Amino acid sequence: MYKFDPQIIRVGISGCLIGQKVRFDGGHKRSDFCTNQLAKHVELVPLCPEMAIGLGTPRPSIRLVGQGSEGEEVIAQTAKGDDVTEALRDYGKKMAAQFSGLSGYVLCAKSPSCGMERVRVYHESGKGNAKVGVGIYTAELMKALPLLPLEEDGRLNDDILRENFVTRIFALHDWQCLCHEGLTSGGLIAFHSRYKYLLMAHHRDSYQALGKLLADLSSDVEAKAEAYIAGLMSALAKPVTRKEHTNVLQHLQGYFKRDLHSRQRQELAHTIHQYRDGMLPLLAPITLLRHYLNEFPNDYLQQQVYLNPHPEALRLRYGI
Repeated sequence: MYKFDPQIIRVGISGCLIGQKVRFDGGHKRSDFCTNQLAKHVELVPLCPEMAIGLGTPRPSIRLVGQGSEGEEVIAQTAKGDDVTEALRDYGKKMAAQFSGLSGYVLCAKSPSCGMERVRVYHESGKGNAKVGVGIYTAELMKALPLLPLEEDGRLNDDILRENFVTRIFALHDWQCLCHEGLTSGGLIAFHSRYKYLLMAHHRDSYQALGKLLADLSSDVEAKAEAYIAGLMSALAKPVTRKEHTNVLQHLQGYFKRDLHSRQRQELAHTIHQYRDGMLPLLAPITLLRHYLNEFPNDYLQQQVYLNPHPEALRLRYGI
């Protein structure tokens, strides 16, 4: 049972991605990012559903079989013709019930058990295939744990998707800590206040809608909290464009207009414009804003998650 611990950020991961030799051919797909960088800040929880249901390694490969239509019911079948669909589904349901303490999950791409999307589905006639499937095990996780950030190892090679995924891991853990301490209307308002600019960057409409949701917490606080975190995690799943980041950066810039002299204001505005035009990474204006925040403290800005959504050592804003 993976119970929540506020001192530990736990992230599930396909066993092959940390170097365990659990693939059908006896090999692995070790992820450098997960094992060398992410693991320094979270506790990785490795699992292999195919090994867990007793298939062993090396083993006959599994593939999804169906009509090749998106959204259809498919079966997971071994190269020997054995149907392991229900075994994978049951394991997915069993583990999802134990995953309340996880804050994210990294899955093996293209896997008929763990893939998130575009898994090959082979036509039952034996002719042709289409990349329209979802791994059987992962499909159960998605149903049972809609808030849990999921990502595939291959997609983590994309700078924007990687930063987005890690942001969501730390946001969900932050929320889990709030609930662990005991959810109150005041705590909920304070949480939303800290996430204001991060939420605005990801999806301005959601920022406005969630603000309205929390306008009256005189009743049904738990129900509104459930709606809030569902809306927040959905919004954070949307990648942020340079235009949206620029909008937030300019909002933050406004807090210093009375503190900075003319040259400093011009420098900050110029740095933001260079970021907008693709000449600098996001880290550049963020670093300058942090510098001015240290020089001219502002309690409201210092609590903004947008400025520090994840450990700086991960260097996730160097490439976006």
